[in-house]
Amino acid sequence: MPLETIKKHPGLWSLQPNLLDYENSCAGFCWDEVGREFDWLPNGKGLNIAHEAVDRHAEMVTGDRLAMRWLGQGGAVLDFTYCDLKRLSNRFANVLRGLGLGKGDTVCVLTGRIPELYLTALGTLKNGSVFCPLFSAFGPEPVRQRLSRGDARVLVTTESNYQRKVAPFAKQLPELRYVLLVDVEEHFDESLLSLRKMMSEAGEEFSIPSTSAEDMAVLHFTSGTTGMPKGAVHVHKAIFTHYTTGKYVLDFHPCDVFWCTADPGWVTGISYGIISPLLHGITTIIDEADFDEVRWCRILETQKVSVWYTTPTAIRRLMRLRERPRLQYDLSHLRLIHSVGEPLNAEAVLWGEDALGLPIHDNWWQTETGGIMIANFPCMEIRPGSMGRPIPGIKAPVVRRLNGDKVGVLEEPDMQGELALRPGWPSMFRGYLHEEERYRKCFAGGWYLMGDLVKRDEDGFFWFVGRADDIIKTAGHMVGPFEVESVLMEHPAVAEAGVIGKPDALAGELVKAFVALKPGFEPAEELRLELTAFARKRLGAVVSPKEIEFQPNLPKNKAGKIIRRFLKARELGLPEGDLSTLEPD
Repeated sequence: MPLETIKKHPGLWSLQPNLLDYENSCAGFCWDEVGREFDWLPNGKGLNIAHEAVDRHAEMVTGDRLAMRWLGQGGAVLDFTYCDLKRLSNRFANVLRGLGLGKGDTVCVLTGRIPELYLTALGTLKNGSVFCPLFSAFGPEPVRQRLSRGDARVLVTTESNYQRKVAPFAKQLPELRYVLLVDVEEHFDESLLSLRKMMSEAGEEFSIPSTSAEDMAVLHFTSGTTGMPKGAVHVHKAIFTHYTTGKYVLDFHPCDVFWCTADPGWVTGISYGIISPLLHGITTIIDEADFDEVRWCRILETQKVSVWYTTPTAIRRLMRLRERPRLQYDLSHLRLIHSVGEPLNAEAVLWGEDALGLPIHDNWWQTETGGIMIANFPCMEIRPGSMGRPIPGIKAPVVRRLNGDKVGVLEEPDMQGELALRPGWPSMFRGYLHEEERYRKCFAGGWYLMGDLVKRDEDGFFWFVGRADDIIKTAGHMVGPFEVESVLMEHPAVAEAGVIGKPDALAGELVKAFVALKPGFEPAEELRLELTAFARKRLGAVVSPKEIEFQPNLPKNKAGKIIRRFLKARELGLPEGDLSTLEPD
């Protein structure tokens, strides 16, 4: 940790970073050694995430330690010790077992940040079933796609979400056997059930079945540029990465109070909102409410948060405050701030030092990587605007794609290329559900290639350049243009649609759609508003376009495919590049 930071926070002298010597730690690191940090299931029954995150702590002196504190948006506060989590997750596991659900069966959750979400996650993992979170702001179409593609057997949700987002297409989901409603007292019928009633009747003793480290545990959907959402498969062994990054990157100590602001509908909210802090036996804060500058600052103060993991979008919103938060709130307990979801600009890093009293550490990873891969560590200097350096156990060169299935490693510093990872780290996704060919295309020349363009300086720090594909990052969320285009095309007025990400000072990018109309329809503000409402109803507020522009002809190649890079270049006034494949207007 930089000396100047410690001088501003004298209490930090007593907390030596877990990672002191980066180079030596990387040189001597072995993933197999991480496995010795866990208990493993008794009698050689394998490795289970929920056992390591909850039960092993509940069975020790840490059992009465506060595991989660839930802050309701109306002011309610609920505390859960590790013993509480064990008991209540056992109840949910017994609910699943009573319904005939077992290993490999998918349990989806569509709720806000309420206690039932977290108990469902842990109980599902105990049962050997597969946990699949859905973002609560999704509209009906993204929900339908994910329930269908994920082979959902059980959905845990609210009555309102069910009626608005599931009931209209329930008959299209033959695999979905049960819907468990968290906010009703009685069952509606044999498949639409009250979770409260079932939990009250379930037993508190549960024996976790044999679970292989390679058993499927979590299914995370992520957007694609040319197809529907992809279900990234993660296994129980992923906790090797969650534990290591919690120790070395987030620098967890037993006394820490941790707050990850990410919604569990996204991978960060599971890997670091639930699993990683519980593996370390610390206290984590869960806030039900949406972002509010004053509320967040008060949480940091009143809950005495020591390690905070948030997003660049949230930081940019805080930057709009008139007063520096550290002058209005007691942030003396805060010792480490991390950010993830999109690149963190250098200005935000420096603002953190001035306004919060601490620099903000950026880090990089993806849904497919399952955990943090590149980070700014507490033990080293922060280079504002840099992603940082790879975690121990990760080999990450900069490469350039060559002919066929070959890549060339760029050895010289400051050369722009694609970030690559050597496959084999524990939290690496094991496939896209039911899409083996799509999975194979992620690898070339013995490397996993994720489409991020970067440069690496002479000291090994990585710097983000841009995306090699059309994925849109808006307010920390990944949006696939194909998904948005497909819904717009369902409107009777739309002949063609092309979607891009447009730079935005607050959200990073916003979703913009270009629409060509069918004969008989004319561009008009009334139609624009109608299309906006149509997309928002189907897709939800996060995914739907914020801007819609009518164009008589969209740029296409000679095969008839819309070329999004031309749309983006024209929107931003950038060079359009090679026009030889473009179809004449």
